[in-house]
Amino acid sequence: MLFFRRLRTWVAVAVAIATGAAAAPAALAQSDGSLRAGRKARSASAERLVIDRVVAVVNDEILLESELRRRMAPLAADLEAISDARERQRRRKLLGSSALDEMVNEVLILQAAREAKLEVSSDEVDGALEEIKRQNNVDDAGLAQALELQGYTMSSYRNDVRKQIMRMRAVNVLVRSRVNVSDEDVRAAYDARRRRSGAISKVLLRHVLIALPERPTEQQLRAAKARAADVVTQARSGADFGELAKTLSDDDATKNEGGELGWIERGSIATEWEAIVFAMKKGEVRGPVSGPRGLHVFYVADLERAEMDSFEDMKAQLRGELYRKELDKQTKQWLEEQRKNAFIELKL
Repeated sequence: MLFFRRLRTWVAVAVAIATGAAAAPAALAQSDGSLRAGRKARSASAERLVIDRVVAVVNDEILLESELRRRMAPLAADLEAISDARERQRRRKLLGSSALDEMVNEVLILQAAREAKLEVSSDEVDGALEEIKRQNNVDDAGLAQALELQGYTMSSYRNDVRKQIMRMRAVNVLVRSRVNVSDEDVRAAYDARRRRSGAISKVLLRHVLIALPERPTEQQLRAAKARAADVVTQARSGADFGELAKTLSDDDATKNEGGELGWIERGSIATEWEAIVFAMKKGEVRGPVSGPRGLHVFYVADLERAEMDSFEDMKAQLRGELYRKELDKQTKQWLEEQRKNAFIELKL
């Protein structure tokens, strides 16, 4: 613990030295002036200092407020768009805590990488920068200009890229051994997806509408429910649903076509209706179902199910998906272990 107290003292001294003001108070204190004069000089000097506050200590490293502000800069516009000052401040605090937590994790990964003696070469950083330029269709000058707008120099950005590559390497080397995706896991994932893909993708839907006023009376509602129940009974007894719609539906737009609403895909109708309709089998009748115009009786005339590729065609894709998911899980667990074994002091 003494080491960390010394570290914090070193940070304060380093910041003061960087401003060129550390020696002034000591010189004044040793002069013939009074103690009051020394205090005034120290106070005046302190007012001139621009201190980059420490927001976290992670083992033997510090995180500065300027780093946190840079991390949060892309979110500034979204925060300023919040009109309520109290809510804006609450969101800023939450985002700051989340960003600082991410920064602590990144430092822990880099520290583990150094302990494992992992390295990133200049050629690897150059290659990453070339790929960034290619993807964004810019040259060296264009990249430098874009970085300047975001408060980066090329040197600081190269350092960030190097750290990012190092973190990826550390996770790959230090966590990958924990990840195991078996053939049985891949087969189980395929079977689960096949069951889901067997779900109905769209239905050919018909309906009978029993119209109701906007604010029906109890008597009107009872009468409408009785009419709907009669439609359901007749349809389930073998009556042609299209003919029932032609004679009993109050929907002038569809009754002459046997109540046909056409092919309905998922996400195209109200959520409460979708839950009912896409749970129905071909030839099934359900009702009454409440709607804005009255009560509906639905009939599924036909349906289609989603197609799915064979296991052989999909196993590589599924294995990759399972691997990435398990790697994320193991990385989180590994980071929790690193945090438990580290000295972390948050000052935000």
